[in-house]
Amino acid sequence: MKARMTNPATVLDATPAIMNLYKAIHSSGAPAPALELVHLRVSQINGCAPCVLSGFQTARKAGESDERLATVSAWREAPFFTDAERAALALAESCARQADTGDCVPDPVWDDAADHFDEKELAGIITMIGLTKLFNTLNAATRQIAGAAW
Repeated sequence: MKARMTNPATVLDATPAIMNLYKAIHSSGAPAPALELVHLRVSQINGCAPCVLSGFQTARKAGESDERLATVSAWREAPFFTDAERAALALAESCARQADTGDCVPDPVWDDAADHFDEKELAGIITMIGLTKLFNTLNAATRQIAGAAW
């Protein structure tokens, strides 16, 4: 498999702007493990191999367990996630599948997330979801290779 082109973020020299957005997300106060799990789950849903691999690697470096990483796609049935992480994962799945329903985030999903995270943390989680979807689109459209550097 060969990439169709250089990653568009590199072509447009957008990487510094993306990195600034990433820093803002991590300054939101949202727990880093929840952000990493959200990134991984959205990437799984969107079938972005480079993002799934990088999300797995980043989470492992941050100390995530094999059990949690192996079961993030089945988080509802797995006993390894906190209630707050479950709320973040439900929010991530709703946003990742927004075209599949008439309501991107149903009120019960939103309310559960809002019970666990304050406004700034929610902003960080939602922005991580959006940034992940950007990464997924850039990588999938151009057939970037998992493990290849930008």
